[in-house]
Amino acid sequence: MTQHSILLAAVAAVVLTASPALAQQADAARLNEHVRVLASDEFEGRGVATPGEQLTVDYLVGQFQALGLEPGGPDGSWVQTAQLGRTRQAGSATITVSSGGASRALARGPDLLVSSDRPVDRITVTDAAVVFAGYGVSAPERGWDDFKGMDLRGKILLVIVNDPDFGAPEGHPVAGRFDGNAMTFYGRWTYKFQEAARRGAAGVLVIHDTAGAGYPWSVLEGSSTAPKFDIVRADPEAERVPAQGWIQGPVAEQLFRDAGLDYAALRDAARTPEFTPVALTGVTMSIDFGQTADRIESRNVLARIPGATHPDETVLYGAHWDAYGRATPVGDDDIYNGAVDNATGLAGLIELARLFKAGAAPERSVVFAAWTAEEAGLLGAEYYAANPVWPLETTVANINIDSFLPGEVSPQIVVMGAGKSETDVWLERRATEQGRTLIPDPAPQAGGFYRSDHFPLAKMGVPALFGAAGFTGHNAASRDYVANRYHKPSDEWTPEWVMDGAAVDVDLLYLVGRDLADSRAWPEWNAGAEFEAARAASAAARTAE
Repeated sequence: MTQHSILLAAVAAVVLTASPALAQQADAARLNEHVRVLASDEFEGRGVATPGEQLTVDYLVGQFQALGLEPGGPDGSWVQTAQLGRTRQAGSATITVSSGGASRALARGPDLLVSSDRPVDRITVTDAAVVFAGYGVSAPERGWDDFKGMDLRGKILLVIVNDPDFGAPEGHPVAGRFDGNAMTFYGRWTYKFQEAARRGAAGVLVIHDTAGAGYPWSVLEGSSTAPKFDIVRADPEAERVPAQGWIQGPVAEQLFRDAGLDYAALRDAARTPEFTPVALTGVTMSIDFGQTADRIESRNVLARIPGATHPDETVLYGAHWDAYGRATPVGDDDIYNGAVDNATGLAGLIELARLFKAGAAPERSVVFAAWTAEEAGLLGAEYYAANPVWPLETTVANINIDSFLPGEVSPQIVVMGAGKSETDVWLERRATEQGRTLIPDPAPQAGGFYRSDHFPLAKMGVPALFGAAGFTGHNAASRDYVANRYHKPSDEWTPEWVMDGAAVDVDLLYLVGRDLADSRAWPEWNAGAEFEAARAASAAARTAE
């Protein structure tokens, strides 16, 4: 037998002996009604630190209370307060490029997007030299350093989206070095921003292309006017560059031509470990814009069912409650309702709580977390990972729920980060019983595994399971959603919605979580996963009987 078959057989034995039959199946009508309410215009897009936040928190707490759950937050509270910094655009931006004695203006929005996480009211970068830093990656464990010790203080960096091996031709020396077309954390814009700050850069602009980013420019532009959030940092000047954002591919190419450089050739060179940063000689950029900066408090909602025999061990379900609130209008609509993303996840979270309460008390505790500020950078989950209410060492697994598509049942379930942890096998067992199959992420270049709320906890070692039924890439509904509604005001509920498929997905996630909650097993990260060492460091805290 293969190692996978042995593990599947072991899980089957646990399932058959430990988990009761589903006491009450998920209710599609209930799911639909939760989405209708949470995605209504009354909630104004569930923006962080807006009236929509209070409505959302009140709704979630009310549902959990009505189901008979206990508060899961600190000191017997339903919420964990997260301290966040907030910046918002104030007025227009002036962006100019100078070369060859001439200057021209670039427009924020059509040409580039720029903001700042620094808690200041004005950002001014004057005549900064521009440097191409390849993919902006420093990964010693993969033998990769795009910076080569160059002094980048005070400079504006141009970096390519995604990883050095994304789209590399078969047989190219770099192919597979960063997991192929499956984006790693090094490919994420958040990493590139952080690394530029560590290098003392004045700014960093990620060169956009739709294939590498996983979404078109319109997605970025549409949400660009929404407030930006960050956790409060002790030394923001050391951890955040003054100006960060994205630049349209053709606009970036013109900057290279201004310096007499061939961007296509340099992009090829950036795929080699020998690459050295290239200054765009004679090209400087100036950026000036105002913003308001303040601190706000937002809330993670936490509800809990204590375990009957092992209450100190936790199975954690999570879904983010926020969308983009009110932002750039599309036509006459400025409410980003976030129906699919992620009112559906919240509906699933509530329904999962109902299913657990309908059955016998689980052996281990089960916590239901509704995270704040996911769209701002996974900040609610990041805050919890840094300030856990329930110990991460004895958190069995984190089951993430980030978007269900309305419609009928999908025969396939996309597993984000497939192969990274043993949680896949627990999901596979129950999916097979439903007559369904697991498939890996069909758009790995988008880095979906690193873009949702399980990731901050995974970095701390907690095994993560993120299944996304319906988002197969071969499904016309999922393609339409990504192209036309993702992070747009058109992501809204309509009376034609049905949640039959989502109800089956909730049943599946319930059974997996119930199996884990009623077992003595501790799923592990698979060998070679980047989170394996973090989990191993706390192994002594976990016992099996």
